[in-house]
Amino acid sequence: LPEYRAVRKKADFLTMCKTPELAAEVTIQPVDIIGVDAAIIFSDILVIPEAMGMHLDMIDGKGPVFQHPIKLEDDAAQLKKIEAATDLNFVLDAISLTKKELNGRVPLIGFSGAPWTLLTYMVEGQGSKSFSHVKKLIYNNPELAHKLLAMLTDAVADYLSAQIAAGADAIQIFDTWAGILSPRDYLVFALKYINQVILKLKRKGEPIIYFPKGVHNRMRITADCGADVISVDWTIDLAKARDKIGHKVAIQGNLDPTVLYAEPGFIRREARKVLESYGKGNGHIFNLGHGILPDVDPAHAKALVDFVKEESAVFHQNDVNTKVIN
Repeated sequence: LPEYRAVRKKADFLTMCKTPELAAEVTIQPVDIIGVDAAIIFSDILVIPEAMGMHLDMIDGKGPVFQHPIKLEDDAAQLKKIEAATDLNFVLDAISLTKKELNGRVPLIGFSGAPWTLLTYMVEGQGSKSFSHVKKLIYNNPELAHKLLAMLTDAVADYLSAQIAAGADAIQIFDTWAGILSPRDYLVFALKYINQVILKLKRKGEPIIYFPKGVHNRMRITADCGADVISVDWTIDLAKARDKIGHKVAIQGNLDPTVLYAEPGFIRREARKVLESYGKGNGHIFNLGHGILPDVDPAHAKALVDFVKEESAVFHQNDVNTKVIN
């Protein structure tokens, strides 16, 4: 959004995350300008490892980079146990401020990275094609991997519980790198800790959304993790996802984000295919299959939102769960 870029000129990305007033402002922009049905707090999943003591840089054209990734047990020993109320208070303050400014117009969603995805970034130091460092860790030193995952599980559960206490109406857990694991390793190093996060959460009915990107062959067992919603990416047919897990959980997704580069007529046709793939009935939250890309024309995003709001009633006339979320 041009409005986001205007705010971005005032501060770098991490400063925006750590300034509640700026975070609240850009959180609300898609609600006001695009018309989405929920706001998701402006932050980053890597605030947890940064709070643990890892130095994080956001490098233009490269993304997040940890200058000193975890390589040895001594590196892991330097990590501190965090308390969200003090170490991540800027996110909680942003949630409280955003909640107040939204004044009930739409729900506010908080989020965190999943333990496995956080560990992957902490060990790799940045995004990767081979993920060789974290794979070496889980195969050569699984004890250390599990120790770190347990530590991250406690941190994520505390962080999300604090977000709910601050006013988040729902929370989402992003497992961006779940799909790099074999089916067995996914159960051992990713899903096991999602189960524990959800069990440790302090909530009063606030929905939990879990997004294990790239995980198709473990959908049924994933649906038993305790989440209320499973988010799926665009590489799986929504009808197949519904057939596997739709009787247990709601499903979120799953338009390919790059479709928004196309002209509005094409966007509408592709969005209709997503709605038709899920079919009639309850339990579908229309969304992109991953995050919106930064160079998408805002008018295209608005065209999508407007279309889904109009068309979804045909497919889900009695479904209070059908929403459009940025």
